[in-house]
Amino acid sequence: MKKRIIHIGADSAGFELKEMLKKKLVGEGYEVTDHGPDSSASCHYPIYASLVSEAVQSNPDGSLGILICGTGIGMSMCANKYNGVRAAVCSDTFSARMTRIHNNANVLCMGARVIGSCLAEDILDAFLGAEFEDGGRHRTRVDMMTEIENKQK
Repeated sequence: MKKRIIHIGADSAGFELKEMLKKKLVGEGYEVTDHGPDSSASCHYPIYASLVSEAVQSNPDGSLGILICGTGIGMSMCANKYNGVRAAVCSDTFSARMTRIHNNANVLCMGARVIGSCLAEDILDAFLGAEFEDGGRHRTRVDMMTEIENKQK
């Protein structure tokens, strides 16, 4: 499996977890682009969700995104506004793996106030270790999502 470029971003609540996961990813040989923030000072999550989503949108076959806020919910809501971005909030490894396999999710959102750092690492590994099962009902359903998205343009 080819390692993709990882775009990562957070808000103030997710800053520490972002820094920890970034270090892990770099240590595993991933090319990581940190879209911020560069401190835990108060900031607005839509800024960082937008930066990561736009980066994934511009390289859909070669990159994935990781977004972290307090719950992961705000980040996912913002990320899913972008055409071609399929963001999922995951708090367990099964969901992280299945959202890649069945939904071809390309942005993982996590809540730093919901999960601990060890679980976050496991969730990240499950997400990155899974590949979309292209074809059959999964492809049909992802295409249906894309069709809905295209109608909204």
